[in-house]
Amino acid sequence: MSGCDILVSGTGGFAARIAFDIAATAPAPVSVVIAGRNAQRLDWLRTAANARAKLFGTKARFTTYSVDLLEPGASDAMLAATGPKVVAQAASIQTSQVIAQSGNAWTRLVAEGGLSATAVFQALLSARVAAANTRRGSPAILVNCGFPDVVNGIIIALGHKVASGMGNVAILSNVFGGSASTPPGAEVKVLAHYQNLAEWRKKPQERQGRAPRVWIDGKEVADVFGTFSDIQLTPEPVIEISGASGVPMLLAMALGREWSGHVPGPNGLPGGYPVRLAGGELTLDLPPGVDREEAVAWNASFEAENGMVVAPDGRISFTGVLLEKIGQYRPAQRSGFAASDLEAVCEDLLELRSELMLAP
Repeated sequence: MSGCDILVSGTGGFAARIAFDIAATAPAPVSVVIAGRNAQRLDWLRTAANARAKLFGTKARFTTYSVDLLEPGASDAMLAATGPKVVAQAASIQTSQVIAQSGNAWTRLVAEGGLSATAVFQALLSARVAAANTRRGSPAILVNCGFPDVVNGIIIALGHKVASGMGNVAILSNVFGGSASTPPGAEVKVLAHYQNLAEWRKKPQERQGRAPRVWIDGKEVADVFGTFSDIQLTPEPVIEISGASGVPMLLAMALGREWSGHVPGPNGLPGGYPVRLAGGELTLDLPPGVDREEAVAWNASFEAENGMVVAPDGRISFTGVLLEKIGQYRPAQRSGFAASDLEAVCEDLLELRSELMLAP
């Protein structure tokens, strides 16, 4: 395998959405490798993606690479074998479907304490891929698809680069852009943390709390919930939007083109922002009157209130209700942990997850 334009690491629904939409929309020839450990699933994704490229008349071409990223050295071997320009890291030991599940003590802890309960699980494989990418002579552009609002900060704290994530803020920016309340062709810019998504899974009359910040043609929307009352997300992860949202960016990165849109976790920042891609680098593209300090502080305030905070010195701490819930079962985690202890903490919390999944 001589090298590819895009490596999609993972074989779940999110990775499939990425591959299938690249197949349908690639504006120029692009080579894509899909990597994972499920041979039958890999065969299907390759077959379906190449069929979609033929169907839509694009020049995207898909091959596969078999790998188990939990094995020692697997990330290094994968990157060496595939030689990607861009990596979309979508493999995880924690399914996103947990937000729609119930019936045991673990799903209850996540529902009450928040999705940051899963952050270390989402970070494990992405941190390994990021470390392997750092060790490469010519590192790829890394896009982490696993809980990027929080995990990308962990990757940076470990001393590695990460360009951005996909989904989350881009879900909202695109549904707002497609709303009946937005004039056709209007410029929409959004500041949104992943925690903002929960309200849009509720019925319009039940939405409350903090809304995302939205600007239409440079003017901030005063009543976001009221203006976009026509928007309704599903209780399950909205992969049809989130998985698709990063595809134009991935293609622009691979083809050396410019792009603008919205991403979570750009260069490790907390939460989501409007951005611009030029010269292979992502920079914030904030609305008028909002500077970087204000935008970052607004996004950071969500996890500071409840969730997981990554301090400038690399110390990682649970906060709010999540701290209380985790602390009930793992008192040692009350004081937080160093980013370098990620693997040990992940092992500890995996044991906790297994215990709680057996409890009603």
